[in-house]
Amino acid sequence: MNPTRIIIIGGSAAGPKTASKARRMDENAEITIYQKASDLSMASCGYPYYIGGFFDDRNQLLCSPTGVVRDSKFFWNAKKINTKVLTEVTILDRKNKRIEFRDLQTGERGTAEYDKLVIATGASPRKPPVPGIELEGITSLQSLSDADYLRKVRDEGKIKKAVVIGGGLIGIETVEALNLAGIEITLIELLPQLLTFLDKHMARLVEKYVQTKANVILQNGVSAFLGENGKLKAVKLLDGTEIPCELAVVAIGVSPNSRLAKDAGLKLGETGGIVVDEFMQTSDADIYAVGDCIEIPNLITDLPVHAPYGDLANLQGRVVGENLISGNVAKFPGTIQTGICKVFDYGVGSTGLSEHNAIKLGYTDLETVVNASLDKPGFMQGKLLITKLIVDKLTGLILGAQVLGPGDVSKQVAIWAMAIKGNLTVDDMATADLPYAPPYSLAIDHSIATAHVMQNKLKGLFTGISAEEFKEKLKVKDPMLLLDVRNPDEYEQMRMGLGEKLIPLGQLRKRLDEIPADKNTEIITWCKISLRGYEAALILQANGYTNVKVLEGGIVAWPWAREK
Repeated sequence: MNPTRIIIIGGSAAGPKTASKARRMDENAEITIYQKASDLSMASCGYPYYIGGFFDDRNQLLCSPTGVVRDSKFFWNAKKINTKVLTEVTILDRKNKRIEFRDLQTGERGTAEYDKLVIATGASPRKPPVPGIELEGITSLQSLSDADYLRKVRDEGKIKKAVVIGGGLIGIETVEALNLAGIEITLIELLPQLLTFLDKHMARLVEKYVQTKANVILQNGVSAFLGENGKLKAVKLLDGTEIPCELAVVAIGVSPNSRLAKDAGLKLGETGGIVVDEFMQTSDADIYAVGDCIEIPNLITDLPVHAPYGDLANLQGRVVGENLISGNVAKFPGTIQTGICKVFDYGVGSTGLSEHNAIKLGYTDLETVVNASLDKPGFMQGKLLITKLIVDKLTGLILGAQVLGPGDVSKQVAIWAMAIKGNLTVDDMATADLPYAPPYSLAIDHSIATAHVMQNKLKGLFTGISAEEFKEKLKVKDPMLLLDVRNPDEYEQMRMGLGEKLIPLGQLRKRLDEIPADKNTEIITWCKISLRGYEAALILQANGYTNVKVLEGGIVAWPWAREK
């Protein structure tokens, strides 16, 4: 029996993972990777950290877990996988089950036949169609050559001002990398907020923090790149503002590289990605597709999404590698779109649906809460976490979570991601059996405490008010009593400055005569994280007050300016 001939087009993440799994499943298969770039199996998510100087050895972006560079020699010697780098596949001939390719160094052309084929062609950065886009000093951060260019900028130290265009994951990570190089950064985002996977309140907290490191301009875009002698000198915005700079990094998203599939007559989806089933099989039974060039279902909504994440690419590659050899036995069901990024000393992550997207998709009965607390005890140098939780009010099913702060965000997002994947409810999470010891967690983990707040809200034991709702009330100047229940020294260190009355929680029962006699008076209570604010609300309600609300997340989750 002749060995199975497997061709894989693309050698970044998903392609090599597919090839490696297929080899582990079948020692005799003929496996060849065609890679347009010069490198293989690049850790592209590490590019911003190479640029930022977190490590200096470029080869670490190409190494195996044991420190061996994954080049063509490695793939052949360790895995018996043939690799053809700097080789572009130009035609996919499904009828004759062959490809045509071109050597980018010599220009020579050739053909190769396959039994099974995998498309792992990735995605390309979008570019704004504006004048001057070709000027020297304008780049994206998609390829290793882009990372090399920006690392050279860092090492030379000649550039003093840069503009980053796009406030998504790559844009934010690029801001940090260039800031660490001592470059003055202006971040431009066309939309009203950064990181659109977050709801506005949470995004505003991120923006407030990023503004301490860079100039942030929202709701404005690029109308032109201005240059002199072919080199970038400034970025002109839609409102006419000109920002002098010597470097511009365009990070406005990516589009799936699906042209080869389209030309071959394979089915594409609404997002422009290649359509695959749960086995990662395309509309051709002998062709699979993986990674950033495909679209997959969102497991909550069942709608197709383009989800260009490195972890998903590797998971998909593992599934396809098995299916190439054993038939369609392994499945990749889809994504709940879990993501995280480092924003200087903050982590920012989300999983599942945002409130905004849930409403847009037709969810009409949602409940949300914002909870702020430390990730572990203060005596163990605990750091702040702020979580927004979104649930279906009728079923209690967890639909989404967003977490940010200097605390252990990754752990929290992972917990919520598994809760969503496992179809857990708030009640399930309220008694979750998670590991506890002071070096790692509070006795009641932040995630469980968030579930408790939500549980109280669903049971009618807690009435919260979001920062956005409170902000709107302040605009219309409704008569309210604003009650800060912290201690005087805390008040002097940090306060809202909204005309609030200070009554420490321990004194509230004795000073009820200072609260308006009208029991229907609207009262908003808070403290640093609103735990004491909640206890104050219960005291007031026990004394007959009927319209008491707690500012969710307290002062630390207030995303606008404070007096102190």
